[in-house]
Amino acid sequence: MGANVIQKSSGGRRGRRRGRARPMAEINVTPFVDVMLVLLIVFMVAAPLLTVGVPVQLPETAAEALPTEQEEPLSITLTADGRTLLMDNETESADLIAQLRAIAAERESRKVYVRADGAIPYADVVRVMGALNAAGFNDIGLVTDSGGPRLDGSDG
Repeated sequence: MGANVIQKSSGGRRGRRRGRARPMAEINVTPFVDVMLVLLIVFMVAAPLLTVGVPVQLPETAAEALPTEQEEPLSITLTADGRTLLMDNETESADLIAQLRAIAAERESRKVYVRADGAIPYADVVRVMGALNAAGFNDIGLVTDSGGPRLDGSDG
């Protein structure tokens, strides 16, 4: 019987590769998608936490919410402990008209929102509204919580 002999060639390379290895032509996007999903979740959780404000117990009313505007609305907050805040900065009542006039010179919109705690006297709210009018803001909106009582006796 004959024996089959397999010989290896001593020179040359094994396999079919010739020259340098070719670069991979496909991009693996799985890690990119994973990172984007993690970032999406982080921003979805963090976005509601970024809205901070002054705690005010707003009165309730049956009025509907106003449509949003392009420019950030100017707001004045009157707290139950007697503080007056212009946007997020506390201000003295004596300086309010001067500050409002300076803001009015820079803004296009004459819209301003008054957030007043339901426990403060009505006279304080009217005094601030008079200051707003004197400073040139004639479009005043009173901010309330929805779901309050209606004039017909039913609850909202």
